[in-house]
Amino acid sequence: MDAAFTAEQDEVRRTLHEILGKRCGPDEVKAAVRTAAGYDRELWQQLSQRLGLPGLAIAEEYGGVGCTPADLALACEETGRVLLPSPLFATASLAVPLITALGSAPQRAALLPRLAVGGLTAALAVAGPALATALALTGDNAAGEWSGGGRAGGVQARTGEDGGWRLYGEVAQVLDGHSASVLVVAAHAGGFARSRTLLFLVREDAPGLVRSRQATLDETRPQARVQLRDVPAELLGTGGEDVLGALAATGRTAAAVLAAEAVGAAGQALARTVEHVRQREQFGRAIGSFQAVKHRLADLYVQVQAARSAAYYAAWDPRQGALALAQALDALRLTAGEAIQLHGGIGFTWEHEAHLYFKRAAADELLFGPVHRLRAHAAHRAGLFAAPATTDHSDSDTERVTA
Repeated sequence: MDAAFTAEQDEVRRTLHEILGKRCGPDEVKAAVRTAAGYDRELWQQLSQRLGLPGLAIAEEYGGVGCTPADLALACEETGRVLLPSPLFATASLAVPLITALGSAPQRAALLPRLAVGGLTAALAVAGPALATALALTGDNAAGEWSGGGRAGGVQARTGEDGGWRLYGEVAQVLDGHSASVLVVAAHAGGFARSRTLLFLVREDAPGLVRSRQATLDETRPQARVQLRDVPAELLGTGGEDVLGALAATGRTAAAVLAAEAVGAAGQALARTVEHVRQREQFGRAIGSFQAVKHRLADLYVQVQAARSAAYYAAWDPRQGALALAQALDALRLTAGEAIQLHGGIGFTWEHEAHLYFKRAAADELLFGPVHRLRAHAAHRAGLFAAPATTDHSDSDTERVTA
């Protein structure tokens, strides 16, 4: 594996770093998340049309850039540095891979070109607080309990009198669900006897669709409550595809992207803290000159660099995405917590930017973790918990007795 970045990747990162550095200071981020959309629409269009950000991992035949998920992960490291509020993750990391993998040719032709240029945004709606399970990050998604399991609850799908599909149910936590142009909804079909999980496309103007933005811990990662009241929906694909496999594959890539994003946030929180301790003075000297402070910052540096190495490896091998995400979330939580403490009294004020990073770490772990379950499921899949094979000595024992 060649882990060196290409000239094109470096150029995208440099350009993105310059744009976000000018447009995404802490005050601009706070102002953007308090708009109706939850993000700066003008900046989103600039990133979409100038850099083709949402189309990085979309094939060129659909108007995308035709890069790999690794390029998207590297770009998201830059968006993570400034905690950019945007529909990028929900659209490019969750919805686009599912549409690409499961959608019919007409569906891909109708949706992917507009998603690639930012004309449409999309979101994945999974019933209950089970997004990590649906993506097979913290458990096996084959059971289908997270989508309703054929019983009451979750989102249920049935065929209407006109032969089309109708959805009813509620999803409480949908990333960017209040502003998405298209929802990819996981629903349970077939009842208890012939239970199966299918994905459906729901347009923003569908009758019976009710969406409301929710108050969340992390304002930079907006969530919505989506109610489906006998809503007409379009089946994604033909229904014969491996939906659970596609969700698991999407989860691996999304975890790698999230890991890179968390590493970017942790690196920026550490850089801001180092800058502060160099300038802040106590007892006539900069607090960064005290040995105890140096040791704490050195430990954080090691944590962030280790997480960055894991995230880069997962960008090229998404099968390691869950482990990289666990390490990145650990690094972000520790770094943001130390940033609050090392900023002293001002760091403990709710308005300080260090809290944005701490809330991002906590919210991401609630959505995609917890960390110990990410690691436990990865270990289980690797066979680390399998019982050791036993050797049958009965024949040899019999032979010895006979002799």
